[in-house]
Amino acid sequence: MATGLSTPVAFFFFNRPDTTAQVFAEIARARPQKLLLIADGPRSDHPEDAQRCSAARAFVERVDWPCEVLRNYSATNLGCRRRVSSGLNWVFEQVERAIILEDDILPHPTFFRFMEEMLDNYCDDQRIGMITGFNPVGRWRAENQQYHFSYCGAIWGWASWRRMWRHYDVDMKLWADPNVRERIQNVFAHPEIYKQRMLAYDLVYRGVTDTWDYQWSVARLTQSAMSVVPAVNLVRNIGIRPDATHTKGHVGKLDTLPVLEMTFPLRLHPWVMVDRDYDYAFTAALK
Repeated sequence: MATGLSTPVAFFFFNRPDTTAQVFAEIARARPQKLLLIADGPRSDHPEDAQRCSAARAFVERVDWPCEVLRNYSATNLGCRRRVSSGLNWVFEQVERAIILEDDILPHPTFFRFMEEMLDNYCDDQRIGMITGFNPVGRWRAENQQYHFSYCGAIWGWASWRRMWRHYDVDMKLWADPNVRERIQNVFAHPEIYKQRMLAYDLVYRGVTDTWDYQWSVARLTQSAMSVVPAVNLVRNIGIRPDATHTKGHVGKLDTLPVLEMTFPLRLHPWVMVDRDYDYAFTAALK
């Protein structure tokens, strides 16, 4: 790609220079014209963090292609919930749309083109809230389609627009409204899917789980916004290991999921309709 990726890429990283370097190498191959770098600061009770955070930041300074680089580095540790949410607020203040990667999500080279083409195609379609590169099922009806639509959507390599991010609320205040919960249940239209999500949303709302992403799921659901999901999985989580924060329980399951190539040109659908069978398969895959 001679001129580089036109869609801005936002890269979140912290204290893992090894995984940061691997993901950054794939970003460098895509040569985005604009790169937004978001880093959390070292934890005060982890003396090794200062050096590790510094090493990770050094890797991402190796931009050797024509690129506008914007930085949002925290001097102190904000934690997963506040660092990622505040970083994304900043990203969508700077740009109208972005492809988002974290320091443990290694994309296939075709991931970037898929993201960009889907962002272009559905930019004005209010029914679409997100593009994801992760398909926990691995392959889904790939023999007759290249992507599908889902009310579920993982944030292991994703993209969206400012128009959708404006609905995000890190404190998830709408979840306190019984009417909102009832309507979210209606959107899922499957009691088992809702039950699993309800338990997770409650933990986040009560502050038990320190994360930012379930709030993003609720924001999309309150707008009945679907995700575009590739028929084949386009990313691998290389951070599922003992020092992970949220993925220790997935060792040997999602970290061995094959990463496959997206083929082009994409065959665009003449319709936008949810695949409820996939929603159920997605939920079962993440149990």
